Amino acid sequence: MTRTAQLTRKTRETTVEVVLNLDGSGRHTIATGVGFLDHLLAHVAVHGLFDLTIRAEGDLHVDAHHTVEDVALTLGAALDKALGDRAGIARIGSAYVPMDETLALVAVDLSGRPYAVTEVAWSGPMVGGIPVTLIPHFIESFATTSRSNVHARVLYGRDDHHQAEALFKALGRALEAAVRPDSRRDGVIPSTKGVL
Repeated sequence: MTRTAQLTRKTRETTVEVVLNLDGSGRHTIATGVGFLDHLLAHVAVHGLFDLTIRAEGDLHVDAHHTVEDVALTLGAALDKALGDRAGIARIGSAYVPMDETLALVAVDLSGRPYAVTEVAWSGPMVGGIPVTLIPHFIESFATTSRSNVHARVLYGRDDHHQAEALFKALGRALEAAVRPDSRRDGVIPSTKGVL
C-alpha cells in the first residue's frame, strides 16, 4: 500500500503544493518564502521520516499569515489523504523533545476529530521573523484538515527559537509514531466505533 498524497491549494492569497510520502526517509524540499517556516517544516520531515516537498507562493507583501495558514491546511489535508481510512495504524503518538534549555511535548491522536491545544510562554512577539501567534495557528490549521487531535506544549524554555523548533521536532516524532503501521491490528481501523 502506497501512503502518499499530492495536493494543490490555490486561493487569491496563496498557491501551495504539497507532496507527502508517509513511508519515506526524511528527504525534503521546502520553499514557502518564509525562511523560518521552511526550517520548522524540515524538522517535521526529518523527525517524522516523511519525504516532503512543499512549494508556496503567497502575499508576503502583506505578511506571512496567509502563507503559514495555507501551508498548514494543505499539509494537513495531504496527511489525511495519505492515511486513507486509517486502518492498521497506531493512531496515537507522542514525543518529548529537549533542545538546550527547552523541553517540548506533542501528543497526537489521528482520531478523525480535529482539535488543537498549544501552550507556549513566548519571550517576545516575533520568532524567526514571524509573529509567535502563527505557531499555534499553524498547529490548529494542520489539526483541522488532518482531522487530528494535537496537543503541543513547551514545558519550559527561554529562547523562542528553541521553543518553536522543539515543538516542530516533537510534532514530527509524534506523527511518525501515530501513522506507523501496527501489524497486530492487521488492517483493522483502530477505533471502537469501527471508523475514524
